[in-house]
Amino acid sequence: MPVEGSVFRTHTPVLRKPLRLTGRDAEWRDLAAFAAGSGPRVGLVAGRRRQGKTLLLEALARATGGLHLTVPQATGTEALRLLADEVGAWTGEPVAEPSGWAGFLSRLVGLAARSGRPVVLDDVPHLLRIVPDLAGILATELDGASGDPALLLSSSVPPVIAALRTGPLRGRVALDLTVRPLDHRAAARLWNVDHDPLLAVDVHAVVGGTVAYHRFACADSPADAADFDAWVQRTVLEPTGALFREARYLTAAADVRDPALYHSLLAAVAAGTGVRGAIADHVGRRSADIGHHLNLLEDAGLLRREPDVFRAGRTSYRVTDPLVAFHHVVMRPRWAQLECGRAAEVWKDAHARFAGHVAAHFAQLCREHAPALVSGQVGHVGAGVVADTRDGAIPVDLAVLAPAVPAEPPRILALGVTSLTRPLGATDAARLHRARAVLGERGYDVRDARLVCAGGAGVEACDGVLAVRPADLYACP
Repeated sequence: MPVEGSVFRTHTPVLRKPLRLTGRDAEWRDLAAFAAGSGPRVGLVAGRRRQGKTLLLEALARATGGLHLTVPQATGTEALRLLADEVGAWTGEPVAEPSGWAGFLSRLVGLAARSGRPVVLDDVPHLLRIVPDLAGILATELDGASGDPALLLSSSVPPVIAALRTGPLRGRVALDLTVRPLDHRAAARLWNVDHDPLLAVDVHAVVGGTVAYHRFACADSPADAADFDAWVQRTVLEPTGALFREARYLTAAADVRDPALYHSLLAAVAAGTGVRGAIADHVGRRSADIGHHLNLLEDAGLLRREPDVFRAGRTSYRVTDPLVAFHHVVMRPRWAQLECGRAAEVWKDAHARFAGHVAAHFAQLCREHAPALVSGQVGHVGAGVVADTRDGAIPVDLAVLAPAVPAEPPRILALGVTSLTRPLGATDAARLHRARAVLGERGYDVRDARLVCAGGAGVEACDGVLAVRPADLYACP
């Protein structure tokens, strides 16, 4: 609805980011710039569910006096009527019975052009099921529009955004924004645990950087490290809480046809079984039979495939949402007991499994922090295994490569090992030195390769090795 007065006023307010938005400075700048642009244009906003897309878009509409429409899950006739009522409430004009979707969308573009305000269509997959030619209709209307109509379309389904990006709207897209989870620093501020880095790592391993989870937990944060166990039990493991079934809802939202198989696949990956063949063995299927299912989980944003930096053709899978991983590591094996309110018993039994999950999560946080450890532009950050005829396989938890340059060898900027619970020292440093030497012999450019030991239980000072501790991950960038 308009901020003040008529929606067709000419003054545009300064777009200050609302205080209720934690982080999101870059996203807000991009949205504000789009809203202040000129000419007929479309903005695409993507991102997994629960990341705060609607919060951002609704805040933008309020700040600009624009129109935010959430497409309802309803029949085409009812959805058209409901949206038309919202448009009428926004303009303050009498609502005429819509003649059809083409006429309604034409009216939307016309209103955006006349008002100079952005119009948001949130959660467009529902609308695409009703109006398959949505992109074509909007493209035609934008081409014939006068003024500066600005339309924002959002979706939590990556293939939908890809189709909008490459379809009839191609060439009209002025903003292509992906709303990702908050980084670990912003997430620590949101949960009020930035004063204790080790606690922040534990909390992030449970809820990650998903904005909505803070609201689902009623903004309940652990007071300190001693309160962490009780916090897990009263929020995530509480059967009456909103977080309790969230991981199941996210999987169901992926529109899977065989929920049991998909849960088993996610459980295998969450437990550290990341290679496709091993995943197939875990679920009792042939490797060739699970490719489609893994791809669907990737498309839904629940899994991510990551290449081995040093071994071509080798990849492993990782669960993208820490809460989904937590569910499969801690909750799913003891689901019946949790539903009966035995959270304390289940959590005590799950401590060892959770510790392994946190260790893997800490390694991922170190990889996300890696660009701050090197100078120069970063091309790729990952992990891999360096095969060595003398020492055998050398796992590298952190590998930072510079951008690839044609006809030049791959340039390594950093190699590292991580451990949250085991002290790191001379033996780890020696293995990193050996890995760097082996890679140099194989043609990699290792002249600038920095060696890194990242640990939460102490790092022994070693010549030529950078020590990284949890506090470093949460220091101001």
